[in-house]
Amino acid sequence: MSRAPDLLAELFDIQPPVTRPGPWLVKARQLAEAHRPAEALMAVERALALDPRALPARSLKTSLTQTIEAAEPALTRLELAAALNFERAGPQLDLAFAYAGRDRLHDAERQFRRTLALDPGLAEAHGGLAALYLRAELPDRALVAAQAAVAVDPANALACQTLSMLSERAGRRDEADAWLDRAYEAQALFHEPAPEPRARVLVLATRAQGNVPYRFIMPPKLYTRYVWYMEHARDDQILPDYDVVFNAIGDPDLSGPSQAAVARFLARNARPVINDPEPVQQTFRHLIPGRVGDIDGVVAPKTVRVTGGERGGGALAGRIEAEGFAYPVLVRPLASHGGVGLYRADTPAEVAQIETRLEGQDIYITQYVDYALADGQYRKGRMIFIDRRPLPYHWAISERWMVHYVSSDMSEGKGVGADWRRVEEERFLGDPAAFLGNAAMTAIGEIGRRLDLDYCGLDFSILPDGRVLVFEANATMLVRPEDADGALSYRNPAVERITQAFQALLAKRAAL
Repeated sequence: MSRAPDLLAELFDIQPPVTRPGPWLVKARQLAEAHRPAEALMAVERALALDPRALPARSLKTSLTQTIEAAEPALTRLELAAALNFERAGPQLDLAFAYAGRDRLHDAERQFRRTLALDPGLAEAHGGLAALYLRAELPDRALVAAQAAVAVDPANALACQTLSMLSERAGRRDEADAWLDRAYEAQALFHEPAPEPRARVLVLATRAQGNVPYRFIMPPKLYTRYVWYMEHARDDQILPDYDVVFNAIGDPDLSGPSQAAVARFLARNARPVINDPEPVQQTFRHLIPGRVGDIDGVVAPKTVRVTGGERGGGALAGRIEAEGFAYPVLVRPLASHGGVGLYRADTPAEVAQIETRLEGQDIYITQYVDYALADGQYRKGRMIFIDRRPLPYHWAISERWMVHYVSSDMSEGKGVGADWRRVEEERFLGDPAAFLGNAAMTAIGEIGRRLDLDYCGLDFSILPDGRVLVFEANATMLVRPEDADGALSYRNPAVERITQAFQALLAKRAAL
């Protein structure tokens, strides 16, 4: 992520001071080409102040005005405020967070840095920049910015969250927990306002990595969100007015510390709730076979949960034998997703090696089922259930048994013949019933009904005999759009259908 040029900062550094409109017009065109019409308009006004009859400036002003009128009004207001108050840090910071919420990372970085140029000691700007760099996978820059923030405000939430994530990635779990304690002990409820909200949503969240990824399905420009970290929730917390509750605590393996506070709150809550916690608690990996395994046409492999205290000293291989598993088996730590920490063991000797790597951790053991089709390829689909109705999200194809979309062969330039894989995925997204067959779709629909959640997902494959092989089914499934100009942009209509369905559900519940 390279730094974007700060053209506005240069705008007022034209030396010597000019008495003709040309230099201002040049800057205006540069800003317009950088898709910054509000700031370009400011430069045009400077040019017209020097020569009201300058036709190029008048023409550019007309064009910029039309662009601004067609743009997002709330964002444009922030851009104009930042341009007109270019020497004040507050408007620059507001615009920085607005850009960050819209995934305009380069623009957000520029605005955070502009804010800090005006007020180097503003912890909120350092913290916002730290979170931005973490999203952009620039951990070294994130660390520097976060440290600068906590040097000013030791409890700055964004900085503490960033430092916790960096510590977690480095394997320093106690340190990661300490940063979160610091972040949320002083403040557990965070207000994320939308300029013209469709609804006000109280989000119940866990400080652990077990939340529904809601940023894309409930975007900050459309919904005011009050995010409440329930491990630190107080019963006497004064809550703002809200229309609907969204229980985003989606991983039962990580919900334990927040369960009591959530239950106490819901007992006195009078507003509709999306994703009741009780069915969420039924989505532990080892419970899923019992919930959906008897559905006709479904294979839900046996899964056993084993605590760290139940094994040790090579006991895992004995437990696998005692439970009646046949090799290969899959072993993973609790609360792991995306293939992180997932191992396949084909022999007891490999189990012993895995046991050493996962020493002391609670784990799941799952029966491995070979799901390669006749062409030798492995396939993994994802269905998202909105109010129990299945909607297709992706169909990944890989030569490897562990299929995850980001590491599969779907993206441009990866794998031999990736184009045919994308064609196959497009067929799945366009008409999953025709692609999978009615029997498989009926089985998937029944899985959604049994999960009984407003928002959740199913990762699955189709076996050579047509049955649905269940990998996992829970509420923590990610949905996000692809780059509009990227090789995977054909997926965006399916993403939009999911997003629209969820937002329709939000509207329906908020109106109750």
